[in-house]
Amino acid sequence: MSGIGRASVLIGAGTVVSRVTGLLRSVVLVAAIGSVGSRAGDAFGLANQLPNIVYAIISAGLLSAVVVPQIVKAAAHSDGGSAFVSKLFTLGTVVLLATATLATIGAPWLVQLYGPEFAPDQIALATAFAYWCLPQILFYGLYALVGEALNARRVYGPFTWAPIVNNIVSIAGFVVFIVVFGGPVTEVADWTPGMIALLAGTATGGIVLQAIVLLLFWRRADLPVRPDFRWRGVGLNHIGQLAGWTFLMVIAGQIAGLVQSRVLSGASGSGPATLASQNAWLLFMLPYSIIVLSIGTPYFTQLSEHASAGRDDEVRGDIARSIRTLGLFIVVATAALAAAAVPASRIFTNSAEQAHQAAPVLLCFLVSLIPLSVLFVIQRTFYAYDDTRTPFYFTLVQAALVIVTALIASAVAPVEQLAAAIALGQSISSTVQVVIATWLLDRRLGGIGTASWTLALGRFALAAIPAGLAGYGGYLLLGGDTGWTVSGPLLGAVGAGIIGLVVLAVYIGLLALLRAPELGPALTLARRVLPPRG
Repeated sequence: MSGIGRASVLIGAGTVVSRVTGLLRSVVLVAAIGSVGSRAGDAFGLANQLPNIVYAIISAGLLSAVVVPQIVKAAAHSDGGSAFVSKLFTLGTVVLLATATLATIGAPWLVQLYGPEFAPDQIALATAFAYWCLPQILFYGLYALVGEALNARRVYGPFTWAPIVNNIVSIAGFVVFIVVFGGPVTEVADWTPGMIALLAGTATGGIVLQAIVLLLFWRRADLPVRPDFRWRGVGLNHIGQLAGWTFLMVIAGQIAGLVQSRVLSGASGSGPATLASQNAWLLFMLPYSIIVLSIGTPYFTQLSEHASAGRDDEVRGDIARSIRTLGLFIVVATAALAAAAVPASRIFTNSAEQAHQAAPVLLCFLVSLIPLSVLFVIQRTFYAYDDTRTPFYFTLVQAALVIVTALIASAVAPVEQLAAAIALGQSISSTVQVVIATWLLDRRLGGIGTASWTLALGRFALAAIPAGLAGYGGYLLLGGDTGWTVSGPLLGAVGAGIIGLVVLAVYIGLLALLRAPELGPALTLARRVLPPRG
């Protein structure tokens, strides 16, 4: 526990700083280009989303699913895995460079594909942004490849801390944009080539530096790596077989995302659309990143080692412990964000009215926060057993449901509620996915203690419901929909923080009354993050 605890704290601390600076980055970006109802903002949001789509395929798909377990296994080779990693890095760099080049050439087609409802001038602006943004694919990929390899070597910190450099560069560049050109610049006709180059060039420059910083830490892995184009003989065929299912799985998810993007493009200029949904997702992912990734990543490395050694009983224990630990934190985070939905949304909007429009999008995403934390553990357990085919099947179900719900939303939801309807459909689809995945893993391992950790999640929810109501009461006491918590982005953040503290205090008190056995270890882990007294 001490090793996992130290790693979790290191990752968690880095993730907190990274996410806070990421929030500041988004606040400054909204000040520069707007959010709800901004056609220029949606154009940039779509263009900057394109390299992230490829990054999701590379990181969430191929690397997390395949590379970490294989590097753990390769460590047993006589050279410690050096030959394997050298060939892997060389192949990865070649593929990334080719992908980035082809994507940049195809920028006009990609923009038209993802934003068919954009007006012609908006498509032209988004395409100009995309030419600057799509080269990020190469550097996102290098960052993911090196970072996951470092995680597999139990070097957790740099992968988490490197994005801070990206955020600082982006904040500085966006501030320069505001100083030079003013803001928010929301109308497409007001944009010039110089404005496009400064905004999108800053975004790409931050990603480049993020990758370079991470590369500087490779020596900590204590694994010599050199270019090696001889890609046969060290198991890359096996990786290809595993990655084939993972690739199909992520492609299914991206097809679903494509349908969502195409539907959502029709709401641009009329209410929350592309950029507002991305900002709501950023808020949604804040607790997921801080809690799930910081605690879950070290567990995944340990779980991979136990699975590789055939110690199924220890794997079952890893699953139950990680879900209970993640659940205790993620349940209260869900309650806190739900209670503070409007002030939190004000962080990424330019008026109280826009915050009220954006808050339902966040609330609809939050429906799946707890299920997704469970999925993190369940899905990666399949990966630890080199099973990427089963996750493909349950993800295919989820992707199909996302597509169906997005099409239903386009048919029945008012345009100003379209983003919220799409978010709700995604949450419902993810919840169904988790149920199927849990059932399949339980059958495979002959039981994974589902009753014990489900009971724990129920206990956490029992404490979180009154805690969330107390937090919402605090929001009303602070003025509610017309109070100071929605009067500005900074005050929105302060108000959300106060509401969150109320929820947390009530939650901890109720868990103590319920004598929750997970509370003590969780508080010990939390104290590791806090600065020492005195």
